[in-house]
Amino acid sequence: MVMDLAVELIHATVQLEQPLGDGTRTVGTGFLISAPTADGKPRTVLITANHVLEKMPAANARIGYRIANADGSWRYSPQPLKIRDGKGAGLWTHHPTRDVAALEIEAPPEFARAAIPVNYLAADETFADYRVTAGDEMMALGFPRGLSANQAGFPILRSGKVASYPIAPADIFPTFLLDFAVFPGNSGGPVFVSRAVQTGGLTQVADAAQAPSGFIAGLLTQQVELNSERLEIGIVTHAKYVRETIGLLQNPLAPSTVVVAAAPVAGAQAASAEEQARR
Repeated sequence: MVMDLAVELIHATVQLEQPLGDGTRTVGTGFLISAPTADGKPRTVLITANHVLEKMPAANARIGYRIANADGSWRYSPQPLKIRDGKGAGLWTHHPTRDVAALEIEAPPEFARAAIPVNYLAADETFADYRVTAGDEMMALGFPRGLSANQAGFPILRSGKVASYPIAPADIFPTFLLDFAVFPGNSGGPVFVSRAVQTGGLTQVADAAQAPSGFIAGLLTQQVELNSERLEIGIVTHAKYVRETIGLLQNPLAPSTVVVAAAPVAGAQAASAEEQARR
């Protein structure tokens, strides 16, 4: 059965936060990927923007799990997440040139099952197969300013149009623009295409019964500003770099396939911990 990627990603997306002791908290978004080890052992990996974790100084953050009750309701149940060792060094793996972080976690069984298979992360050929171009719609999940969709702690679903051209290959264009309002707390959230909501020029090239339900295009890492004014444009880092970061979990000494780091986008600001969401 083909999954509805929008619904599945909602279940796999979590809020990340760390109280700062002064009535504020640093907030970001993460999502879970199922990425078995080389020997086939199941493994759940938390993906987020590297700056989300870098901006959390304490050893433990909180990850926003949700518990389904027998009556059909849900309960928000954030749990401790160890992100630094006793000396303050980060326990996560980050991409050498991109704002991407990965951390292997022990998730509750229902969340481990909700993790999205790693093959849903887009590759360059995915964009070509779907004929993705400027003006196509993508969706994004996150917790803007630490807000959730409801008391159960589910993420807020937004959408926007691809606002740059061209957007592939990732080696040449490692990020692309998405036309939607970005707020602190959105950083690290997945940006994706779901078959159920595809519009515009996105084209399925396979038989409908065989076609994937969509793909994860990347993760939101920044917002665009000009003279301190938000332009309501998000910067998305390609999923290729999520794949590479997961690969570094297995082999930290593996050389990166990225040869030259691209110049930063003018006016870009981190879309999470640059500000602190009020409780």
